[in-house]
Amino acid sequence: MKSLEAELADARDLDVTAIADAIESIGFECTRCGACCKAIECGDEDAGDGAADEHTATVFPDEIRRLQGADDEYDFRDVARPMPYGLSEGADGPEGETFEWSLQTDDCGDCTFYTEDEDGMGACSVHGDRPLICRTYPFSVALGGTSQPMGEAVDREGMVRAHECEGLGREIDRAEAESLAEALKERAVRELEEAIAVRDNYDPVEPEPGEVVVHDSEGQKRPDGTPLDR
Repeated sequence: MKSLEAELADARDLDVTAIADAIESIGFECTRCGACCKAIECGDEDAGDGAADEHTATVFPDEIRRLQGADDEYDFRDVARPMPYGLSEGADGPEGETFEWSLQTDDCGDCTFYTEDEDGMGACSVHGDRPLICRTYPFSVALGGTSQPMGEAVDREGMVRAHECEGLGREIDRAEAESLAEALKERAVRELEEAIAVRDNYDPVEPEPGEVVVHDSEGQKRPDGTPLDR
């Protein structure tokens, strides 16, 4: 297995033209269905036991600050929540240690920045500042240490993986494919840089009952994004 540093070197060497070729071959056009921004329905709704897994999309610390806005339009918790993986449900809610942040969700489990018009067409209220994982969906790069959003890939062309999306297979403009390819390479590099920094800054703690500790590239933090002082 390659080290994260070796994977990062590979990510930095990725050929944007080759990535764009792969995206063009697979094909993609956003249909604004909103599936990638909403909670994932699970269970048998006809039987009355339908449930939903909350929308979960990784967001980096600097992306959180950008989404907060230059004038602090949003509080930290308006933008992000601790990644739920690794946390357990205590008497007063989630508790334990986790790594990284996920975009905040609303009461329905959808991304808090997701909106729909009267015709049911989806939109992002922070589209210009949306995180890299949102900019590049439904694609990812097949390098160790990078994430696969929304589960396993349903198609693959070289290093490029495509994940479940009704927009796959549609014709894509070359300029758009190249822009997407550039963002995809940037995301692969950022994910690996973040993973290395999380590893290097990791300092195990023993959370108190009812406490959540988040480890990110900048150290240990509380759910509101402030540093954890022990």
